[in-house]
Amino acid sequence: MTVTVRLINAQGVLSDPQPVPKIVRTEAEWKQRLTAEQYRITRRQGTEMPFCGMFHDHKKPGRYDCVCCGLPLFDASAKFQSGTGWPSFFQPLTAENVATRVDTSSGMRRVEILCARCDAHLGHVFEDGPAPTGLRYCLNSVSLAFVPAPQPAPPSP
Repeated sequence: MTVTVRLINAQGVLSDPQPVPKIVRTEAEWKQRLTAEQYRITRRQGTEMPFCGMFHDHKKPGRYDCVCCGLPLFDASAKFQSGTGWPSFFQPLTAENVATRVDTSSGMRRVEILCARCDAHLGHVFEDGPAPTGLRYCLNSVSLAFVPAPQPAPPSP
């Protein structure tokens, strides 16, 4: 099975959409690769406590990738302070890399967001975000891996 996503190339640029193999692992394999908390959140649709995640107040330039498979998901330039206690973005890096499905757990109807390549649970998307999209992608910090923006080279003497 394949999915169409966009990757970061060797020059650090987002590629054109391309088919890649879907990442499918057994529960035992995921448990071996992830911490207990990463497994609980990403593979069991858990939620971390608000204001506790390492990225809820994170302001550095860079990119947030899937902790399970490394797929690029969100850019720091789309991050905003939502006041909810979870990292929030008004749009993904690219629509191809984020999948959605209806979530009726906890007696609510929400839209769950997942990594398109490995189906990791990332959080939920709500329609109460800022312009330009009006969306709030509300994520669990533990489902993300931060990749700092490249530093410019110092000027040559």
